[in-house]
Amino acid sequence: HRNKTFLFYFNILKCASPVVLINLQCPTTQLCVSKCPDRFATYIDVQASYRYKPDQWNYFRQFCKPGFNNPRKSVTQVLRDEDCPSMIIPSRPFLKRCFPDFSTKNGVLTVANQTTFKDGRGKMRNVTDLREAANGINNVLDARSVGVKIFEDYAISWYWILIGLFIAMIVSLLFLVLLRFTAGVLFWIFIFGVIGIIGYGIWHCYWEYDHLKGIPGSDLTVYDIGFQTDFRVYLQLRQTWLAFMIILCVVEVIIILMLIFLRNRIRIAIALLKEGSRAIGYIMSTLFYPIVTFILIAICISYWAVTAVFLATSGEPVYKVMANQTLCKYANLTCDPETFNTTNVTKLCPGAQCTFAFYGGESLYHKYIFIFQLANAFVFLWLVNFAIALGQCTLAGAFASYYWASRKPADIPLWPLFSSFGRAIRYHTGSLAFGALVLAIVQLIRIILEYLDHKLKGTQNSFTRFLLCCLKCCFWCLEKFLKFINRNAYIMIAIYGKNFCTSAKDAFYLLMRNVVRVAVLDKVTDFLLFLGKILVAGGVGVLAFFFFTQRIPVFAQEAPTLNYYWVPLLTVIIGSYLVAHGFFSVYAMCVDTLFLCFCEDLERNDGSTAKPYFMSASLHRILGKKELSPKKA
Repeated sequence: HRNKTFLFYFNILKCASPVVLINLQCPTTQLCVSKCPDRFATYIDVQASYRYKPDQWNYFRQFCKPGFNNPRKSVTQVLRDEDCPSMIIPSRPFLKRCFPDFSTKNGVLTVANQTTFKDGRGKMRNVTDLREAANGINNVLDARSVGVKIFEDYAISWYWILIGLFIAMIVSLLFLVLLRFTAGVLFWIFIFGVIGIIGYGIWHCYWEYDHLKGIPGSDLTVYDIGFQTDFRVYLQLRQTWLAFMIILCVVEVIIILMLIFLRNRIRIAIALLKEGSRAIGYIMSTLFYPIVTFILIAICISYWAVTAVFLATSGEPVYKVMANQTLCKYANLTCDPETFNTTNVTKLCPGAQCTFAFYGGESLYHKYIFIFQLANAFVFLWLVNFAIALGQCTLAGAFASYYWASRKPADIPLWPLFSSFGRAIRYHTGSLAFGALVLAIVQLIRIILEYLDHKLKGTQNSFTRFLLCCLKCCFWCLEKFLKFINRNAYIMIAIYGKNFCTSAKDAFYLLMRNVVRVAVLDKVTDFLLFLGKILVAGGVGVLAFFFFTQRIPVFAQEAPTLNYYWVPLLTVIIGSYLVAHGFFSVYAMCVDTLFLCFCEDLERNDGSTAKPYFMSASLHRILGKKELSPKKA
């Protein structure tokens, strides 16, 4: 193919099929040729005159499959075996492909000054059909070109992307370290900001309500005008703004009352957040433990994927008839590719092909492959949940050793993270596996329900759809509840070393006895961590935008020239968010562990000399207790 640098399509009309965009491939035979055709010709005409005009056959033959030189072969067999194209049309090379030589004459699209052509199958076609086919090829080329350009952008900017992710890691680390100083400030700024915004909304609603006074029609009620598709009509009514003002006033009063009655619990939550930042500062190695969890989950995913592929491809290859004609009775029936060309299928369904469909068989093993895939999915869920549980128990043990240290940081173990990991592996593997098993069972049931919902999506049975919807909702809630219980059970396991069921029961009752504190702490923590994720992803994203668009003069020469600057930009933003999520998940586990330890400390001790608190001095002052008595070793 050294001198054959152009791609020729046997039947370019097939390139107008929607399949082109799905498979990124034109569904017709393609051949490398040395030059594109420069005339109209059909195989039927060339075969009929090859004895009298051998030059025409010799010219047409260069667009047939290499080695074919049998003009006596019947037209039906040639087109069935795709030895030669049914037609050739005047073309010119474009992007190393033979495209019809389009031109416009008096506003009419033509090819070689003709508006119609023979398709080689006894029909006259308009050249506009060729344009649709050419557009189909262009769509394929555009899609491939975009893919190539995106790959080029990654190849050029991959190290800058890594630098951006490293910056995100540093920013996340600084945010967690500084949270001990800024947690309270950020929270109260947000709260008073919300109060101020709602207050402005109340004033604006009153202003609109007073401004509409005396305007004709503004005193009508919503009931009087009924339902209107243009919702701006409702804004012309005084009643609408009065309702908005009342709602905002109620919300404002609720927020203020919550702040008044929950102020002490909010202060405790903020103090726990600061204490969590201080604990991470003493045990910095915990920030990098998510890498271990990521590696374990990657191994689980690899195991599941390889096993699933082996199961899916275990069996004999099954071939089916793919026919262009919709009325072909052999379509989608199994076939043998070695004997397919000798059967009657090609005669009754011209253009039909015997193509690979899937791997399968009729044995007992193949009938139960779906069950094996479900078992594989269940094992995958179990292993993933176990890896997550191991990480949570390990981190909880490390942070619990910080809280229960009498003198911080002097009494913190030398290697708290590695010690906690060793205890989890040696003593708590069964408890972690049991908790992961319960969660994996619920997740598998959810997968089965989603599968049934997908299969029954076209059914008209309303009761079935309602029942499935209720089951999906119930098991979704059950999974969320189990994740919450498991997380706190693993903390209790790390503290006391009891079995899963006992730890889950103790954690549940402990949380129920402090339910208000739990709610306040969760919301305060969720807000600050969400704010941190947005801050990290947004800040690094803005920096990456200015860098990749060459708007930073100092680094303008270093910035790579890209086809699409948004490719590395989105990668940096999403990657930064995931990096921040990894760091902040450790922080969230730290806060949850310290909170359970704090609640246990309050119930087990009373602050006396005999039973002094283990909590920090700041938490002790918030509770209004006596001066903290140091715990003697």
